[in-house]
Amino acid sequence: MARDDDHPVRPDDDMRGRMIRNGGAPCVACPLEACPGLHQPKSELRGWIATFRQGEVRFARGEQVFAQGTRLPHLFTVLSGVLMRTRLLEDGRRQIINFMFPGDFIGLQAALDGEMSHSVEALTTVTLCAFARGRFFELAAQQPQLSFDLTWLAAHEEAALEEHIVSLGQRNARERMVALAVFLVQRGMDSGLAPGGLLPLTVTQGQIADMLGLSLVHTNRSLQALRRLGLVDWTLSAIRIPDMEEARKFAKLDAPSSSPRPYI
Repeated sequence: MARDDDHPVRPDDDMRGRMIRNGGAPCVACPLEACPGLHQPKSELRGWIATFRQGEVRFARGEQVFAQGTRLPHLFTVLSGVLMRTRLLEDGRRQIINFMFPGDFIGLQAALDGEMSHSVEALTTVTLCAFARGRFFELAAQQPQLSFDLTWLAAHEEAALEEHIVSLGQRNARERMVALAVFLVQRGMDSGLAPGGLLPLTVTQGQIADMLGLSLVHTNRSLQALRRLGLVDWTLSAIRIPDMEEARKFAKLDAPSSSPRPYI
């Protein structure tokens, strides 16, 4: 990530992919306050988070936040937008691991002192809140509530990956696709990105195939079949699920957790 430490940054500069040092919305006016599915930190924790925070980074759709093998100097909270986490094999094949929404924490998915085992790419224009990785131990030692919140987030990410493994191993193509659509739309609703159950998000058929281990032909046919069944209307620009309960039943998914997600 490039930094611009040598001259002041004007507010109208294009900051995509560059650090705005101590810039953006202050913690007391965090844009995540508007997300209905997020648990808000107490005021005293907001004050501490503000001292931990280094600034914001913005990326345009399609830009890479970091590459596989990178040693990150920062940890991030997603303030706005959607990203995807991918793993690349030596022969060029790609596995999309998961998608990240506002409130998600990025950078703890690998050893704290090691290289990242995956890449992260912006699916939309995104804004990330940046924190110093070197102060993570200080956070864990001084703020047990924030440490617990990070453990909560890690546990729920593991549960989401567990569901994805079940899809790859046991669900057929249509069930996999519905399960993924339900996950994306539900996260969009919780983070305020999918009002009325319509998530305006461009996920290509190639990306769906890379996530679900399907061929492009099988992906296309399955999407058409789900549209005819009225379960999922998945276009290049949006995902709509007419009946979430019916979709969950079709994909054999449990009811969503009613607990709001913490964030830092």
